[in-house]
Amino acid sequence: MRVLLFLLLLIGPALAKAQDRPAYRLFAAGGKPVGYEAMLKKLAAADVVFFGEQHNDPIAHWLQLQLTKDLLRLKQGQLVLGLEMFERDVQPLVDQYITGELDDQNFEAASRPWPNYGTDYKPLLQLARKQKFRVVGTNVPRRYASLVAKGSLAALDTLGTTTKTWLPPLPLTVDYELPGYKNMVKMFGGDAAHAAGVQNIIQAQALKDATMAFFLNQARPAGHLLLHLNGSYHSDNHDGILAYLRQQNPQLKVLTISTVSQEQLPKLEKDNQQKADFVLVVPADMTKTY
Repeated sequence: MRVLLFLLLLIGPALAKAQDRPAYRLFAAGGKPVGYEAMLKKLAAADVVFFGEQHNDPIAHWLQLQLTKDLLRLKQGQLVLGLEMFERDVQPLVDQYITGELDDQNFEAASRPWPNYGTDYKPLLQLARKQKFRVVGTNVPRRYASLVAKGSLAALDTLGTTTKTWLPPLPLTVDYELPGYKNMVKMFGGDAAHAAGVQNIIQAQALKDATMAFFLNQARPAGHLLLHLNGSYHSDNHDGILAYLRQQNPQLKVLTISTVSQEQLPKLEKDNQQKADFVLVVPADMTKTY
């Protein structure tokens, strides 16, 4: 009996470890594991935090909600939430929803929410409505990004003065040497036959990045922390939005989170290192929201 008890004590921890099925792991940029509380403390000391998500990943969306609640508490309400998921021309509707002037039905009918709004972003807006902190839609209206993708940034010259208030200051300069934009050339094909079309796609991406940088910078009052949610590609490697934000306000202390998926969670794969100040790793077989 004593031998059996000894064996159970010996193998018990190993069995518990083998049965552990964590939903996520957090790492610092270089691959060192980090706890949520340690990350939270560092994020709370920043001016701007970019949370790069995979749009259909439920763990990232859940953690965004928890992080928003915790930063709101630590910053004593001095928090602004920026969202790629809402475009500049619907900002009045976002404001009216947060203040309670618009109900859910009318807001969702008019604000062009993403298809996964109900499960992934609505809880954040409901929290803002309850706690009375500002939410800012930062993205360019998609019709203008589409215009650029088809006809280059020159197509924006035809827009009227009022429309241009939804855009960053023009003309927009694109740095094609940014790693993210160079990678887009590889993804879409950079041969001569496709060069013009790929360049237009990069210009459309740059328009989104520059628009988000311009309006989130405007939306942050002194002393507040701005938490911005966006697709990881817009902020990975301190690129994309951050490149334009540095041009406008290089003094800002900016930290980033990137969401990645891996088959195994205990170790951050080399390809995912240095993508962000903190890397959120979720299982590759995690359930998707769409």
